[in-house]
Amino acid sequence: MESVKKLSLLDRVVLPSPTFWRKVSAVGKAIGGLGLVLVTAPVALPAAVVSVAGYLVLVGSLTAGLSALTVEPGAVASADGGAERPADGAGPR
Repeated sequence: MESVKKLSLLDRVVLPSPTFWRKVSAVGKAIGGLGLVLVTAPVALPAAVVSVAGYLVLVGSLTAGLSALTVEPGAVASADGGAERPADGAGPR
């Protein structure tokens, strides 16, 4: 049975993401940016448009943030040379 290595949040941010999730992150950033432009528009927009724009910012930021935490399967073993760290996170960094 293969042992599962638990990654910290910092490990996940530093390790490379798969290509698909990098594209998802880019789309999420674009959606969030569109919502931000609509929310901060200098002209008066209908309340429904501003409300939808707020949801676009929410969805875009969550999508971009969560897709940035994905890790390529082979990157975990190559990042630390295959050596396992203790579960409490102690050890050389």
